[in-house]
Amino acid sequence: MPPKAKAAGKGRAPVKRKLAEEFPPGEVLTDTGKKSWKLGVPVGQGGFGLIYLADENSAKSVGADARYVIKVEPSENGPLFSELKFYMRAAKPDLIQSWMRSRKLKHLGVPRYWGSGLHERGGKRYRFMVIDRLGTDLQKKFEECGKRFPRKLVLQLSLRLLDILEYIHDHEYVHADIKASNLMLSHSDPNQVYLVDYGLAYRYSPDGVPKEYKEDPKRCHDGTIEFTSIDAHKGASACRRSDLEILCYCMVQWLCGRLPWEDKLQDPLYVRDSKIKCQENISQFMTKCFSSQDKPDEIQKFMEEVKSLGYQDKPPYEKLRSILQAGLKTIQAKNDDKLEFTPVNGAASPRAQKAAKRRKAEDEESETDGSPMKKKRVTKKKEVNGVKKTRPKKADPKSRLVEMGTQTSPGLAKRSRGRPKKTST
Repeated sequence: MPPKAKAAGKGRAPVKRKLAEEFPPGEVLTDTGKKSWKLGVPVGQGGFGLIYLADENSAKSVGADARYVIKVEPSENGPLFSELKFYMRAAKPDLIQSWMRSRKLKHLGVPRYWGSGLHERGGKRYRFMVIDRLGTDLQKKFEECGKRFPRKLVLQLSLRLLDILEYIHDHEYVHADIKASNLMLSHSDPNQVYLVDYGLAYRYSPDGVPKEYKEDPKRCHDGTIEFTSIDAHKGASACRRSDLEILCYCMVQWLCGRLPWEDKLQDPLYVRDSKIKCQENISQFMTKCFSSQDKPDEIQKFMEEVKSLGYQDKPPYEKLRSILQAGLKTIQAKNDDKLEFTPVNGAASPRAQKAAKRRKAEDEESETDGSPMKKKRVTKKKEVNGVKKTRPKKADPKSRLVEMGTQTSPGLAKRSRGRPKKTST
């Protein structure tokens, strides 16, 4: 066993955790229920662990159509251990199925937990967890749509998130990190969406007793800074209203493209104060985000309802659903089973956005103390029929965390105190 890393002292950088060693395809892992799982190829990395395609152990190799993934990390690391607590308590398949039947739901976007355990290799111990395989994340879809979602889609996603949040709240947990990069489409059905990454999930009501409100200065601003709740900004543990407040900020961003405080995310106090002002005058906040003809009244009503909740209050899920459903009626739409990710009229395509950024950078480069300067551009010459032509050098694609074997998820979340990004499913 390698020696344990010493805890970071006051004022020092956080301890750097190790990535899991890559296992060869065909490695067999046995969970605590004595069930064996076979690894396929590694398909990504998140937090401090690796993610593999996987299937139940058999003579066959794991193919590209595998239904499961296995997350693996060194046992001394913490992110997967924290997430595992939620999955073991609240994401067992029979538990999810039973709740769906009681609510007459066809689908619930909580990844199912299939097993976990410890695995030894080369004198080292690794923790692993088996869960459903999923597809692309909604952050990628958001960017493909020019960073604006259609109103119908936002209301559909929010209704599904209400089902998910009600489920995890009923099972004593809150998520605390809702955002597009933590929402993933099903691998087999692009019209189903899942809430993933329970690394910050908090058991707010152990044994049915909600915890008291208490601010801890050491925990201020936990979560993803642009979306996290005012409770989190003040260092209080997340509660049910925290999840719904985060959902409010997500809905606004998805509809209008950006939140008013996104230009100063490096200043958490500014972000906190901006959110407090937003809650003090929601109507003014909506006017700042939307033009008068585009303002979605249902979002303002939703936010007003969430604002009225106390720290320990149970949210009125049905009332919140009715507000969103009324929004669908306003635009003469129905909550059907199809999620249509289409660019909104007026939203710039990713290609147009890149071109605008390039032009802006060139304009800034061409001005020095007000004097024009020759613009510089890296070009690649190509000879065609004896004539040399030039074309701009292609930019390298952005590095992103690969998730679930088919797509990538965005970069590390902006978290306070150097906290690592937890793996998402």
